[in-house]
Amino acid sequence: MRVREYMSEDINDMMKIWNEVVEEGNAFPQEEVLSLKTAEEFFAVQNYTGVAVDENGVVKGLYILHPNNVGRCSHIANASYAVDKHTRGKHIGKHLVLDCLQKAKEKGFLILQFNAVVESNVQARRLYEHIGFQQLGTIPKGFRKKNGVYENICPYFIVL
Repeated sequence: MRVREYMSEDINDMMKIWNEVVEEGNAFPQEEVLSLKTAEEFFAVQNYTGVAVDENGVVKGLYILHPNNVGRCSHIANASYAVDKHTRGKHIGKHLVLDCLQKAKEKGFLILQFNAVVESNVQARRLYEHIGFQQLGTIPKGFRKKNGVYENICPYFIVL
């Protein structure tokens, strides 16, 4: 598995993977799926968009990296990760997060913060904690799942 910057020819695969997570409705806050046009625009405006590709160059996961806020808080980064549902559990997320940490440092960010990690997303939480992220607390009922049930979210951060 290799992580690299995305290229325009990756957009269709990236859009498919991103939309899978959105449609599952249990991890991303977005409710609208991306079209080809909105996907091109969305990924292009990030500070960095990385993709994990297999030995055949097929995109298996991606991440976006951007400021978490503006002005005096713009040194704090935020990121989102998506892995193809057919290849989850193969440590692709770990490759994406580690690459993201490196890119965030290169871009001059001092902290990487996740605002809304859903409490039941145990695999992601375990990975973040293993890498060294610290949980900031718990926000009760901070995430509305696709089925309408509210679930706690757990913000995380790591100093770069």
